[in-house]
Amino acid sequence: MTTHSASLREQIEEMIAVGAFKPGQHLDETELATRFGVSRTPIRETLIQLSSMGLVVIRPRRGAIVAELGPQQLVEMFEVMSELESTCGRLAARRMTPEEQKTLLAAHEACEAAMRAHEPDDYYYKNEVFHEAIYAGSHNQFLIEQTRNLYRRLRPYRRLQLRVRDRLANSYREHDGVVQAILAGDGDLAARLLRDHVMIQGQRFSDLMASLPRLTQDAA
Repeated sequence: MTTHSASLREQIEEMIAVGAFKPGQHLDETELATRFGVSRTPIRETLIQLSSMGLVVIRPRRGAIVAELGPQQLVEMFEVMSELESTCGRLAARRMTPEEQKTLLAAHEACEAAMRAHEPDDYYYKNEVFHEAIYAGSHNQFLIEQTRNLYRRLRPYRRLQLRVRDRLANSYREHDGVVQAILAGDGDLAARLLRDHVMIQGQRFSDLMASLPRLTQDAA
């Protein structure tokens, strides 16, 4: 993949994540080509890449739309996500180098600053860096790739979760427990805390379902 095509994919992926391109929205190749100042060929290639990631659905003779997830799919995907992150946390507690621990602490502090500023969008990006530090600390490249792929697929929904009242403070508090467990080398505790942190159930599931219409109504 060229640097230019990777940049194009990242731009469109980001617009899907933030809701600028909404679930179910038709993605017109000509409009996108004009918007990004390229021909239709790289746009078509980018949509194919995003389709392979599950972010876009390409329909024969009808073009591409932003993928939509139903409640059951969301629960199943968050269930798998929680297990992947749990495994990353267990391995990170055993394998993180001192330098990687410093990186995790710095990411944790950045999340705290965004949380105290009540900036959910800023927290969202800092939160990605925090979780990425845990993935890297697992030192298992296959696990890292699988976890990143599913993370990307769930980005719009994880972002939406952070807009629920009190979720920033709760998320940061959960992060703190994970950090302490990893630094203490307690893999089982880190795994359990990360599983609970990511999994949506009970009230968190209800809150997410109630927020979903904002994904299809609001544009960034």
